[in-house]
Amino acid sequence: MARVSLTPRRTVFFRMMEWYSRRTYGKVLDPGKALAHQPRVLRSYLQFERAVGKWNQLDPGLKVLAEMGAAASIGCSWCMDFGYWAGRQQGMDPRKLLDVPRWRDSDVYTEAERDVLEYAEAMTATPPEVDDELAARLIGRLGEPAFVELTAMVAVENLRSRINSALGLTSQGFKDSCDVPNTTRRTEGTSAAR
Repeated sequence: MARVSLTPRRTVFFRMMEWYSRRTYGKVLDPGKALAHQPRVLRSYLQFERAVGKWNQLDPGLKVLAEMGAAASIGCSWCMDFGYWAGRQQGMDPRKLLDVPRWRDSDVYTEAERDVLEYAEAMTATPPEVDDELAARLIGRLGEPAFVELTAMVAVENLRSRINSALGLTSQGFKDSCDVPNTTRRTEGTSAAR
């Protein structure tokens, strides 16, 4: 349950954020509703996220796994839910998205993906537990620009997940919108116009 109301004052700025969120994601994101209680925080956060969205050195699939790995370590159900949706929007294998919390026991990941998940987990620990060997492997696989972006993405996800968790935000149903709906066949005796 959210620790702040998700019904902030309906300023012009908030209504613009609502419109954009519905248009882009199909619903108004709860983090936006929560942060709207302090419009300067929301405005700064949105500007920051827009800038982050322009980063392009890291493979998008690895970026999603890094974000979800950090979110799983923190225990942010909102971020895991949204991350699943974001990964599916990119066409990622749903098994890779579902197995993030138990990535060590899963056989669906490549070595590079395993290194990214290990790095996200190690970087999210308090204090961080990143070792030189893992960093060197990632730099060798990704190159320095992508490694720097990976590091920044894990830090960004720590910011998101810690804000959302502290504010008590939970899953908003994004994963459910990715699932194939259960269709039932019409049984004999029912009439249906064709």
